[in-house]
Amino acid sequence: LNAVIIDEWHELLGSKRGIQTELGLSRLRGLRPHLSVWGISATIGNLDEAMDVLLGPEQDSAPDIIKANIQKNIQAESILPDKMENFPWHGHLGLKLLPKILPIIDESRSTLIFTNTRAQSEIWFQNLLETRPDLAGAIAIHHGSLDRKVRDWVEASLHEGILKAVVCTSSLDLGVDFSPVETVIQIGSPKGVARFMQRAGRSGHQPGSTSKIYFVPTHALELVEAAALKSAINSEEMESREPILKPYDVLIQYLVTLAVSDGFYPNEVYAEIKKTFAYQTLSEKEWNEILQFITQGGKSLARYNEYSKVEIEEDGLYKVNSRKLAQRHRMSIGTIASDAMLRVKYMSGKSLGVVEEWFIAQLNT
Repeated sequence: LNAVIIDEWHELLGSKRGIQTELGLSRLRGLRPHLSVWGISATIGNLDEAMDVLLGPEQDSAPDIIKANIQKNIQAESILPDKMENFPWHGHLGLKLLPKILPIIDESRSTLIFTNTRAQSEIWFQNLLETRPDLAGAIAIHHGSLDRKVRDWVEASLHEGILKAVVCTSSLDLGVDFSPVETVIQIGSPKGVARFMQRAGRSGHQPGSTSKIYFVPTHALELVEAAALKSAINSEEMESREPILKPYDVLIQYLVTLAVSDGFYPNEVYAEIKKTFAYQTLSEKEWNEILQFITQGGKSLARYNEYSKVEIEEDGLYKVNSRKLAQRHRMSIGTIASDAMLRVKYMSGKSLGVVEEWFIAQLNT
């Protein structure tokens, strides 16, 4: 192994999946000291910091940032109601503007309609079919809850230019190049300039082509956001992705994963993880407490045998010897929550907490 290339690095940066990537790279560098690491991203504001997080604080040589000398043209338009006084001040569906997007779909070879939740995508898909029954068979839906075979069929049909439109979620944000797609429609707030531009780039996916995206506000206040998005695109401003520092839960899971495999020696692994951006300031005291947690359950859980997962062998190797514990760990490994979560905030911006997407979908507005 000579090189590792990580595509869409901005999607991992600032998430616990990104921390797992950092730890995985630290392990690979321990095995291959001269490993070459590349990160690819099209939409990120803090490029220098993103590079530092990917490569770690200790670098053998000065890294380089390579920028493509390509000016991507993005044409962003907002769909406005005929009468503003009849437009709602709250809501999250935006169905009042559905008649206005039908001509856009008709005029385009193929259109991606992005929504923010799976429930919203289902509602839009059904309403499109009810409003225009003639589109049956020419439009489809794509989100993470659908069977893999269904999603593969939708993606293949987009490539072949069979589908007139696809209602989708973030499941089609990344890693797709559908040449027939001429237009993108964003329903409601995209929750960020980078995501808006990422989705816009799904259209006009050829050098020199113009990406065309329409913003459909779901309530009157989102018209302000639409203006802000246009301003940010014109001035080439993009938000930064802030890295996460020292999440103990990810490190604990990583160590147990090593122990489930061939085991690990603490001194060797500690030296490796100190070379990651996330854990470069991890103290020996913190490290010893983490080791105590995986072997004894820490101070609070020491009396519960199920938290004493890792055993210390005579030569100092940390190893999981229980097949039952090893199987349970493998079945639950990862940092992606099983339920999609949405953050709830006060009007002041202070965070209240998170709730499941299905709960939000059931609320009446």
